[in-house]
This record gives sequence, C-alpha cells and structure tokens, in this order.
Amino acid sequence: MRMATVERNTSETKIKLELELDGAGEYKVDTGCGFLNHMLELFTKHGGFNLGVLCRGDVEVDYHHTAEDIGIALGLAFREALGEKLGIKRYASIILPMDEALILSAVDISGRGYYASELDIRSPRVGDFDTELVDEFWQAFAANAGITLHVRQLAGVNSHHIIEGVFKSVARALREAVATDERFKDTVPSTKGSL
Repeated sequence: MRMATVERNTSETKIKLELELDGAGEYKVDTGCGFLNHMLELFTKHGGFNLGVLCRGDVEVDYHHTAEDIGIALGLAFREALGEKLGIKRYASIILPMDEALILSAVDISGRGYYASELDIRSPRVGDFDTELVDEFWQAFAANAGITLHVRQLAGVNSHHIIEGVFKSVARALREAVATDERFKDTVPSTKGSL
C-alpha cells in the first residue's frame, strides 16, 4: 500500500495529514477554511486518493500559513507514499473543463520540485479565501513532493470555477502519473535509474 502520514507542527500551524495513493476518493478534511476544505475534498475524489487532513492554524490572521503548510505536508506525503517510484507512469496531462473555465495541468514526477502557472483569477477572494493562495499552495506542494507541475488557464472568468478546475485537473493528472504500468512495474521510469 502506498501510504504516508505527515505531522507538521510550527508556531503557525499544527497539521496531521494521512494520504493513500491507491484509495477510493474518501476524505475527512478539516482545515479551518471552508473553501480550502472543498478544494481538497474534490482533489481527493478526482484523484482517487484517500485523504485525511486536520489543521489548526492562525486563521485569525488569514489563511496564508494554513494553505501553504498544508501544501507542504501534502507534498511530503506524496513523496513518501511514492517510495522508490517503481513502475509509475511518471508523466500525465489533462485539459479539464469546469463550466466556462478550461484548465490544462501537466505533471512530471521528476524528483525535482518546480511549479509554473498562468492563471487569471479576477476576484481577490472567493468567500474569505484569498485567491493568491492557490499559487502558494501548489508551489509548496510541488517543491515538497519533488514534482514538476505546470498549470495553465485556457479559458474562464468565474474565479470559483477556475480554482476548482485547477484542483480537479491537477488531481486527474496526478492520478494518471502515479498509476503503475504493469509492463515496467519493477523499474524506475528514468534512464538515470532513480527519480
């Protein structure tokens, strides 16, 4: 079973996160931020993972530390759960529609954390969630997971739809990239021999 548990405690957040890559889309998420809960729940469902997140953060300040630190913890969990990365497909991409929004996400489980995005989120907030935290979350995730992640907005005007499209499309791309290829189940998908 490809699973990981991460506990991360700082003066700003206390996080316990459990991840199972080969799950059934089950989740129990409590971040202290309703919108972030919603994004992580649909990320889990569309990724086919199982995810448990309990976070107590300094939300009286804002959601910055909560979003970034959960991104860090989720990235660390992905890295640990993937282990030696034997037999994974490694690469995947998807163009996902979310009503009028159209989002492209591409991933490479390269061992090298890198995040690039082209998003035009017009509203500064969705509910009480600062939309600039979308990039903070994914930057933290990619760096700590050792995943190259590119996200592009091809269309869209509704900020909720754009962000939801990002979380769903990244989930779907990761679902494919972490899947095992039975033909190469005992090898690492790299000429270097490791990722």
